[in-house]
Amino acid sequence: MNTYSTSDLSRKAGDIIADAMRRPVTITQRNKPRLVLLSIEDYRRLTERADTRTAGTLESMPDDLFQDIKMELDRYEREGDAS
Repeated sequence: MNTYSTSDLSRKAGDIIADAMRRPVTITQRNKPRLVLLSIEDYRRLTERADTRTAGTLESMPDDLFQDIKMELDRYEREGDAS
């Protein structure tokens, strides 16, 4: 991945954009990586593969799902007691 400074970005924007169309480039500020510039195709590829799972709490769980889980846990406990 090629790296450019924010100063480079203001002076050579056209060249940096052309480079970013081929592969992602890193933009640094005060010698620290701050941004990545990439083509829309690369961005879409990344976001399509992103993990869309979310975490929840018992309080945010729908009541019907909570009841189904509780019923299955009760059944599991009863079957375990019968063994």
